[in-house]
Amino acid sequence: MTPEDAGVFLSVLAAGRTWERPVWERYFGLNPAGIERFREAVREVLDGQTLTREELIAAVTMKPGLGHIGDSLRTGWGTLLKPVAWQGDLCFGPQTRTRVTFMRPDQASPHWAGIPDPEVAGPIAVAAYLRAYGPATVAGFRRWMGASEKSARGLFQRTGDTLASVDVGGEPAFILAEDLDDLASTKPSRTIRLLGGFDQWVLGPGTDDPHVIAPQRRTAVSKQSGWIAPIVIARGAVAGTWELDGDAVRVTWFREAGKPPRRRLSAEVKRLGATLDRGLALSVTPG
Repeated sequence: MTPEDAGVFLSVLAAGRTWERPVWERYFGLNPAGIERFREAVREVLDGQTLTREELIAAVTMKPGLGHIGDSLRTGWGTLLKPVAWQGDLCFGPQTRTRVTFMRPDQASPHWAGIPDPEVAGPIAVAAYLRAYGPATVAGFRRWMGASEKSARGLFQRTGDTLASVDVGGEPAFILAEDLDDLASTKPSRTIRLLGGFDQWVLGPGTDDPHVIAPQRRTAVSKQSGWIAPIVIARGAVAGTWELDGDAVRVTWFREAGKPPRRRLSAEVKRLGATLDRGLALSVTPG
């Protein structure tokens, strides 16, 4: 995602204004006006500076009315920082050896294009998602974008006649109308790919998309603490998981995917070995 494009998706995220819900005030002790004070404080302390999280927290909590949020800012999820980032006031800076840093986007890159109006950003975000992951449903976009169901449906409606409806295994889905001919002429693929953890192949449509991951295999891919396992892709769907154990690539092949295609798996392991510049051996276990 480029600095020119990022503001589009941040605009859609910010449009939900989740930080104005009462639960935020109960949990963090900041009402909408307090969040705005916090946002202004972050912009001020980051002006011309790159700060670690602890440096940012120390500077912000010195401001009147913000001294009580230090513990919340130190949590691993960094939830309080999200509204500030979504509104274009904070991004990651260069990482030090052990710590992340933060900057203002407008000072991090001369190509930063700011945050467009949600009415403009919404259709652009929908088109970008469908160009990458279509055919897709409104629900898939909603989960990926973190938008409400009402908001997601509204965005699809505003995208209008640039969309086409198709049938995917009996389920209606959308694709960009300009991509319809390419989709219709695409041949099924027998390609095997070993993809890394947290790959967008599953994060884009979502781990609960049954066309990508069989429902009974979701827990094998989406594990505890938000971990997404490395996956084996065959015929466009998840056919197993894998891990690198020394010089061994250990594949757990899902039984319902049929007989493991060892020759093509071996070729993919060889490709992975070339990337890592070392020889690797394939091990396949039915799962």
